[in-house]
Amino acid sequence: MMNPKKLFERRAVRTRFQIRRKSTGRPRLSVHRTGKNIYAQIIDDAQGRTLAAASTLEEALLKSLKTGADKAAASAVGKLVAERALAAGIKEVVFDRGGFAYHGRVKEVAEAARQAGLVF
Repeated sequence: MMNPKKLFERRAVRTRFQIRRKSTGRPRLSVHRTGKNIYAQIIDDAQGRTLAAASTLEEALLKSLKTGADKAAASAVGKLVAERALAAGIKEVVFDRGGFAYHGRVKEVAEAARQAGLVF
């Protein structure tokens, strides 16, 4: 049996393979979560650049949130990354959940980004 880290990496690779196949040139909204924080970034894989990013480690969010590891924090990060993407002229993305299940904080980031105007 494989260890949990290897299984996570396999899920992430499998997810990213499907995203690249179906993305049709759109940048991807990648989400990463830890026990204490959540991170989101919009990546242009063709150029290998991060176009917009947000996390619970930023001063503005850090002061306004009780903790960086709950659904409220995830929603704030999703809204912030969507605002920054729209300011950069990005309206359509593909959602990359990595090896995480589309549930809880990861789902909150996606829903907040959709409500803020991103299309995926």
